[in-house]
Formats: sequence, structure tokens, C-alpha cells
Amino acid sequence: MFAPSLADTIAGILIQLLRVYSWVVIIAAVMTWINPDPYNPIVRFFYGVTEPVFDLVREYLPVNFGGVDLSPIVVLILIEIMQQWLIPNIALTLDRALA
Repeated sequence: MFAPSLADTIAGILIQLLRVYSWVVIIAAVMTWINPDPYNPIVRFFYGVTEPVFDLVREYLPVNFGGVDLSPIVVLILIEIMQQWLIPNIALTLDRALA
């Protein structure tokens, strides 16, 4: 029977956390279309969790085109790159280094 290594387990947890965060990004982006009450605690949570990351992307990339903010798309692309390439390769490298 195959037992996952510690690096594989940590990589799996990180990938799942990124999957949850990608849904948070999608929900926050959709909420900007409906203009919710900014004092609602749920809305404040979503903005509080996503806006620092969006601001970081806005600081380094020109993502505002004609009044449309594309920073959520950039964040989702970066999350996908981390899930599909970065985290698995780091886990594989750690497995080889510790073996």
C-alpha cells in the first residue's frame, strides 16, 4: 500500500486551501457586480480576505482596463499555476531531497 510522504500531505493541504481561496476570489468578484451592503459582516470578510491580494496585483500590474478590474482573474491564474505546477514540483523536490 502506498503511504503519502509528509511533503505530499502538505502539498495536498495547500492545494485544497488554494481551491477554497479561489472560490472566495470568485465570490468577491461576483459581489462587486451586485453592490452589496459594505457593512454586512460577510461582505466585509470577503473584501478583507481578497482586497490585500488584489491591491498587491494592482500595484505591480496594470489590470484596470476601461473601468474593469481584472485583478481577480490574475489572482485566479496565479492560484492555478501554484496548484498545477509550483506546489507539486516543490513536493517532488522535497521528496527526492529527503529520500
